[in-house]
Amino acid sequence: MSVLLEVNDLEAAYGPSQILFGVELAIAEAEAATLLGRNGMGKTTTLRAICGLQAVKAGSIRFAGERIDGWRPDRIGRAGIALVPEGRQVFPNLTVAEHLLAFFANRRGVREPWTPARVFDLFPPLRLRARNLGNQLSGGEQQMLAIGRALVTNPRLLILDEATEGLAPLVREEIWTCLTRLRAAGQSILVVDKYVEKLIALADRHTIIQRGQIVWQGSSAALDADHGIWHRYLGIG
Repeated sequence: MSVLLEVNDLEAAYGPSQILFGVELAIAEAEAATLLGRNGMGKTTTLRAICGLQAVKAGSIRFAGERIDGWRPDRIGRAGIALVPEGRQVFPNLTVAEHLLAFFANRRGVREPWTPARVFDLFPPLRLRARNLGNQLSGGEQQMLAIGRALVTNPRLLILDEATEGLAPLVREEIWTCLTRLRAAGQSILVVDKYVEKLIALADRHTIIQRGQIVWQGSSAALDADHGIWHRYLGIG
């Protein structure tokens, strides 16, 4: 498989405080990958840098063979990276249908693109809420909408920051089922979440970050086999 996203020696800072120190990350076409670590270790900063929302101090980010660090977020989005941000960030004054219509695009001419109708098939609760405003949705419905909003851009890479944070167990299971279906369909995915067992079942490879540095990378089989890694870097006993 060809490399879709390649992050090399990435450094980023907030003012005088450096957050990332030489981060290395690669994702292949049709691969599902994770970025793991305790809170405050640099996961979200890494994702923001990939999406052009955080300035890069040093290093490089390449997507589909092009160097994209320094690009504006809208240009990166048009290139095929879609972010489902932490906290969902749906628009309170747009309906569900308006969200999906506003973001729909098929710039690459995908034969069977993600459309609002396909999102409603993926998440039936959203069809029932099509005329509801963003601030009238439950947390789970907002997360479904945030994923659907990203999908209708028909991205080459779907990034999810804290994919199931704060969701009820049944809704979490619905999100995991959705991601499993997307992966089976060949969607490239990068996920940040804390449910390691679910991520092992979903993803091909995993990267762990601690204090802004990559401390472990490996396959699902390797991560599943060594629970010492879970305890040492993820705080899971």
